[in-house]
Amino acid sequence: MLRAVRYLLGSPGASGFGSRSTAEEVTPDLGATTAIITGATSGIGAETARVLAKRGARVVIPARSAKAAEDVRARIVAECPGADVLVLPLDLSSLASVRAFADRFLALGLPLHLLINNAGKFSHGQLALSEDGVEMTFATNYLGHFLLTKLLAGRMAETAADTGVQGRIVNVSSSVHGWFAGDWAEYLHLVTRRKIPYDATQAYAVSKLANVLHTKELAARLQEMGANVTVNCVHPGIVRTRLNRDRDGVLTDLVFLLLSKLLKTIPQAAATTCYVAAHPRVAGVSGRYFADCNEALPSPAATDRHEAARLWRVSEAMIDGCTSTGQPQQDGPDTDTVTGRSFFVASSSSLLIEC
Repeated sequence: MLRAVRYLLGSPGASGFGSRSTAEEVTPDLGATTAIITGATSGIGAETARVLAKRGARVVIPARSAKAAEDVRARIVAECPGADVLVLPLDLSSLASVRAFADRFLALGLPLHLLINNAGKFSHGQLALSEDGVEMTFATNYLGHFLLTKLLAGRMAETAADTGVQGRIVNVSSSVHGWFAGDWAEYLHLVTRRKIPYDATQAYAVSKLANVLHTKELAARLQEMGANVTVNCVHPGIVRTRLNRDRDGVLTDLVFLLLSKLLKTIPQAAATTCYVAAHPRVAGVSGRYFADCNEALPSPAATDRHEAARLWRVSEAMIDGCTSTGQPQQDGPDTDTVTGRSFFVASSSSLLIEC
């Protein structure tokens, strides 16, 4: 109850910021910093890109739509004439596109200080699979970011070593991750094979749970390799949008009033991402979950180190599309001859998910 009251009032937490803080308020000057922000063509991502550019960072915007990305770039440059904003093509639902983006970026020879995995998709309607045979929400919200991070982590570690400036990775999740209870691998198997009805909310929750688990495992791996790079996860909050007020009346006005107190504006929703990506208070902090610019507790399922390690192994198998012997997997169940673990194919493709 106290937490809800603090949220409604926008009371600052230990960080000095709260639910009503804006991205500009929490972001210090960044100087010679390079940031990649996925999903920066609209909403929270676009605001994050605007604020980081305004604070002096070079911003790289990966996007499926070149026009949408160029529009955002033009708006940023119009506000900040000296802003350095690059646009590169990327479709996160395609593993081939993620690899091509990483190759293009690395070929530029630029440093990389910040990687903000912000892009998100909520699939309406029926089940859709990516070109790699993966449920589309999981492919876009999680698996594409897993591969992107894997391909760019080396450059981030090099940049941190060369400059002495700690690199930061931010995974944008959602409190909705706590809505899923069960075995995420079994769920993905069943829904991809159409053995259970497709539920867009469940699929979204699974992808956001994966974001939190990925953060936990990646933090441990970065520490083990001695990289001066941190990774944290954020819940941006529920964004205020235009509500349907076609029906006038006291009840509608009351509902609108109540919701307006719960929802955030875009600048407020981008605040936690910017805070975790840039604020000095977060230096050295890794593997944590943030909401309203303060550390918070994720769901119990998201704190399971075994499940985090399991997700990593599954993700590696999915992006490689091979068994431990390096041979493409055929459709149907099989067993890894090294670990003895059972695998199944996500669809008729060669991507695997560990059971």
